[in-house]
Amino acid sequence: MAPRRFVIWVLALVALGACHREPARPPVGPAPPPPSATASVKPPPTLGMPPPVTPVSKEGKIEDERNTIEVFQRAAPSVVFVTQKQVVVDWLQGKAMEVPSGAGTGFLWDDKGHVVTNFHVVRDARALTVTLQNQKAYPARVVGSEPRKDISVLKIDAPRDVLRAISLPPSSDRLDVGQKVIAIGNPFGLDHTLTTGVVSALGRTVDGAGGVSIRDMIQTDAAINPGNSGGPLLDSRGFLIGMNTMIFSKSGAWAGIGFAVPVETIRRIVPELVAKGKVDQVGFGIRIDPMQRLERRYRIAGVVVLEVLPGTPAEKSGLRGLTQNEEGITLGDVIVKVGEARVKSYDDLYNALDGKKPGDKVKVRVVRGTEEVDLMLELTLVQ
Repeated sequence: MAPRRFVIWVLALVALGACHREPARPPVGPAPPPPSATASVKPPPTLGMPPPVTPVSKEGKIEDERNTIEVFQRAAPSVVFVTQKQVVVDWLQGKAMEVPSGAGTGFLWDDKGHVVTNFHVVRDARALTVTLQNQKAYPARVVGSEPRKDISVLKIDAPRDVLRAISLPPSSDRLDVGQKVIAIGNPFGLDHTLTTGVVSALGRTVDGAGGVSIRDMIQTDAAINPGNSGGPLLDSRGFLIGMNTMIFSKSGAWAGIGFAVPVETIRRIVPELVAKGKVDQVGFGIRIDPMQRLERRYRIAGVVVLEVLPGTPAEKSGLRGLTQNEEGITLGDVIVKVGEARVKSYDDLYNALDGKKPGDKVKVRVVRGTEEVDLMLELTLVQ
């Protein structure tokens, strides 16, 4: 056999062996069941999109969003804008004009046209205008004010069908830190602005506009800006829980800390302002100095009784005022405690008596010379 023909014959045998394969052996163990025609195939998870944690409505809103929208729609008709005006004289043209000098917020108290706002919003106002949600403006007058609580009540003459009073919570309601709050106001003159947050703290004490501190204030992180003052702070049911009053900021900008007068105070003060234009103040029948000039001069921790008025509970209980003779002034009694509240200043004395009524009896501790004396005094109206 020629060498060339031998090579071709060997290559043919190799090719024939490559085409011959050993059949595949079956797998060890039972065979898997055939796939069902109705079995569903789960798609692989989508990366970067966490599963929803809150049910979403058909409109694409979560429950918290729907609640906020509902509260705003229900409460907005009760929120008004308070504009303060002053008279400016153009001496060149010889004309006097009324121009806006400040703005705030308020809310309707009833369907008789009474509007509640902050005292500092209307202080020293020459003219006031209240604008309702329908953008109709009405002249307003001040019915009464309680500067020590930064509360004022205005009155407008408007049809009853456009006056929707704010909703008050049951008197048994209790606020909790962490509770959701909604603030509606007129910041920087912007129409019906809403912000949300939580109750950050309770029982705060802040300096008020009336010379004494306002206690039991609500602290919130809901944004309160210039123009929000006097607006309502609402809970998730749309009930009034406070009146936005001030912010704490070292720069003047919103820093996440705002304060509101609690609804308990508003509920107590406003009816008195509506009925009498003022809030009754109780006392013992003594004369004191709210400026505490004598106390500051001699560093006295307490409230000095300057004079005991005749025919008052103070006189009947034996309280003593200052005495003056040729040698000078001799101190009488210095009030240092009312009930369980320590009294170191007029601010302490006012807040210790705040909320009490004529006829109530309180235990009063005074420093008389080098002794401390406890007296039981009946409260009376301060004229």
